[in-house]
Amino acid sequence: MKSPYLSAIAALAFLTACADTYSATRLGPDGRPVPVVYRIGPNDAPRIQARMRDGVNAVRAQRGLAQVELNADLTSAAATHARDMSRQSRPWHFGSDGSTPIDRVSRVGYRGQFLGELISETFETELETLTVWMENPETRSILLDPRMREIGFAWHQDQNGKLWWTLTTGAPRDMQRPLG
Repeated sequence: MKSPYLSAIAALAFLTACADTYSATRLGPDGRPVPVVYRIGPNDAPRIQARMRDGVNAVRAQRGLAQVELNADLTSAAATHARDMSRQSRPWHFGSDGSTPIDRVSRVGYRGQFLGELISETFETELETLTVWMENPETRSILLDPRMREIGFAWHQDQNGKLWWTLTTGAPRDMQRPLG
């Protein structure tokens, strides 16, 4: 039986794919689909970040959890770490300077409470990456933390197409959002 979380992500991915320009799948000599590198262009950031936010919110809604919003400070910390993982050529939570996720969100001035960081080294899309995170109990618990209200999401793409994804999560200290 399929997980309801995976069903929600699959539905979101399907709807997103329908909105994108149709492109036929190329088949190789063995009749199997030829892998396609998922290239991210310079103007794609808002769309990709919105897809991740919407995907996270879809799985949280199924649990009756509060929705999350993108946070510029958390995104800045995520972008720094995605680039650094690429430079180090390994996915891990420590920066080349020895920094931890807490150090990175502090450096960018995030005033809320840091809750977690998810990372991935892959050729997959953001929604495929979210699906993998939801399949793992440890990373799923970060995405479904009831305290979470804000996320930062960024990536770095190498020349060969490899993506280094980083998602940081947090909660405002007072759990209240300013009006306006």
